[in-house]
Amino acid sequence: MSIQDKKKESIEVTRDTLIGDLIKMKPESIDTLLRFGMGCIACPASLNETIEEACMVHGMDPEFLLERLNQ
Repeated sequence: MSIQDKKKESIEVTRDTLIGDLIKMKPESIDTLLRFGMGCIACPASLNETIEEACMVHGMDPEFLLERLNQ
């Protein structure tokens, strides 16, 4: 396993993780966010929202999304 892979594995996404930070840390998370209906992730304002705030706006359970993002 490469150092890059270990670094990705050690990242834990929480309710307080900013969408912009998540995309930088785990670019593969974009697909997950889009599948969950968060098509506005490219919006500059959404990049400064936390996972919890984005879930609130979209009427989603943050724990369900966090489970998927941390897989």
